[in-house]
Amino acid sequence: PIPPEPLAAEHEEWRTGRRNSLANPEGGVVSWIGLWELAEGSNWFGSDRTLAIVLPAEESPPLAGKLDLAEGRVRLVPGAGFGIAVRDGGLVTGPIDLEDDRSGNTTILDLGSLSLRIHAERGTDRLWLRAWDRDSPRAAAFELPEYFPVTNEWRLSARLDPYPEPRRVPMADVKGGTVENISPGELVFRADGREHRLIAFATGNSRDFLVMLRDSTASADTYPLGRYMHVPFPDEDGWTVIDFNRAYNPPCAFTPFSVCSFPPRENRLALEVTAGEKRPEGPLYISIR
Repeated sequence: PIPPEPLAAEHEEWRTGRRNSLANPEGGVVSWIGLWELAEGSNWFGSDRTLAIVLPAEESPPLAGKLDLAEGRVRLVPGAGFGIAVRDGGLVTGPIDLEDDRSGNTTILDLGSLSLRIHAERGTDRLWLRAWDRDSPRAAAFELPEYFPVTNEWRLSARLDPYPEPRRVPMADVKGGTVENISPGELVFRADGREHRLIAFATGNSRDFLVMLRDSTASADTYPLGRYMHVPFPDEDGWTVIDFNRAYNPPCAFTPFSVCSFPPRENRLALEVTAGEKRPEGPLYISIR
């Protein structure tokens, strides 16, 4: 166990980083103001309410341009005489190809106080236009929800039970789509005198797994969809620690402009996890399945 004071200090540092990330005016979750799935072909955008993608009139001309989607690539064709700029690249004066946010070289467009980027939904081939407000008053005033008390009792040893081969796990997302994420295996742990299992998902890095879970506190104390966690890769003997104190709300707890995945049915725990982030106050942005 970690002594109480260092445990509390580490957790507070993590919470501060999480708050700053969510409230970041450069694309933090609570600054998002729009999300639109791109259809194959031309996707016109601007403040004209007859367009497929409608931006705020105070920041956008009636016709700001179009996004052409073909074979997984997006090209921006700007409207004539309007001020769309590429971040660190100046005004867009003609058609340009856009890099989505899985590329490591994401194209960010600025239009007034709005910023735009192409979001590639993990585990699918769907592409979305995401918009955020760099001057968002909501982001400036944002505070995290309450947390359960931090305790070593919810830092549990777990072993990875690997599958013979990585498994594709289908899950629903909040927009009605289906997502397939890759899992190397299941994390096995004991709590409340019983053994439990959680499917762990690859994150694309060499440090940790993503776990999406729903437990018996959902709806009353925690977010009804469930919560997410990151769990360090196991050691050479196959053991790691699940720190439920760091269970956190997915983006769709804070905004309707997200494409969160529902936890797989296998990750619905018959267990009250009285640790981690509680549900936010305010509207519920999703329909629970």
